Amino acid sequence: MNKIIIFFVFIVFSLSGCFAIDEHEEVVKAETQLGELKINYYSNKSVSSLDIPPDLTKPEDQKAFRIAEYVPDLNEEVINLSNKPDLAVKKSNILKKDPRIKVKKNGDRRWLEVEKSPEILWDLTKEFFKLEGFAIKKINKEIGILETDFLENRPNLPDQSLGLIRSMIQSVTAQRYSMPVIDKYRVRIEPTDNEGVTQIFLTLNSMKEIVDPNAAISGNTIWVEKDRDVSLENEMLLRFMVFLGGEKTDSIEKIIAAKETKEFKALIEEGINGYAKMTVESDFLSTWDNISWALDKENVPLEDKDLMERSFYIKMARTADQGIMTYIFGDDAVEMTFQIQLKKKSDLTTEVYFNDITEANEQDTKDFSFDFFNKLIKHFS
Repeated sequence: MNKIIIFFVFIVFSLSGCFAIDEHEEVVKAETQLGELKINYYSNKSVSSLDIPPDLTKPEDQKAFRIAEYVPDLNEEVINLSNKPDLAVKKSNILKKDPRIKVKKNGDRRWLEVEKSPEILWDLTKEFFKLEGFAIKKINKEIGILETDFLENRPNLPDQSLGLIRSMIQSVTAQRYSMPVIDKYRVRIEPTDNEGVTQIFLTLNSMKEIVDPNAAISGNTIWVEKDRDVSLENEMLLRFMVFLGGEKTDSIEKIIAAKETKEFKALIEEGINGYAKMTVESDFLSTWDNISWALDKENVPLEDKDLMERSFYIKMARTADQGIMTYIFGDDAVEMTFQIQLKKKSDLTTEVYFNDITEANEQDTKDFSFDFFNKLIKHFS
């Protein structure tokens, strides 16, 4: 009898350990080799209504997590629930003959250069995420941005990484031990100066569910922003390369062997009329790339961008305007449009200006320009 009790207690403690391995899983994922992390996105998984911190964007309706109910009338531009081969799959088969994919690297981020036109890659990118179960939330060909909605992610970890007890329970109960995490992807597709060569940037943004430390009732949960998961981002990039026609082993080697581009420094100082100005020790195109990447990582809404004058038009709420009003009514109630413009100073120096197109010259806007540039510069590498 005592042996049975001891065994029961052992099992209980083992199970409790299984359901509280968030930190362990992060370590396992960091140690998992590229190509081993199996991504499981649950396209029909819904979540209960949760509170979102006011500085984060709440997903539009809980239907965002239930693909079949995302919109009343599904159309091919938004979502594809069919298992039948479509035009994009046929195009993918064509690419398999000679994908010609290069992997570029800067710091811990990687992106692709593909010898195909932006038009073909645009269609293939949409189909890739549809096949992965994602709803396409935002499409803007003019600025080359595609965004998915959130999906719950439960990555399958190698059994040997879970340990004997956890792997045994997992095999018996089919329970996958993972953090309550939802992911969405933002893809930027840009032509290069080389005709027929296109760059593809894939950015992961995640949120995780945690117990609200300030909740009056124990057990209430909220969604909070999760640190960028580089291993998952690279894994999804690998899967995308294979979809485009790359051979898996060769694609893994390309991602690992990608050569580091030159690092550079950036200085923020006061510019024209007291607005922030950023001086970057890098060539013009590299600076444009880093600004674009930083905007992706900060999930900044782009209204437009001008490739000729190399400027972005963003629509955001200023720091001073963020508060109870944006929490209740959303940022839309107080958003303003600003211009981020790049100018070449020399072959190795680029200046970035923050321009208030209203020309109101308000101090709140000037203060916001410095806050905004300081957020962007954190993502430079």
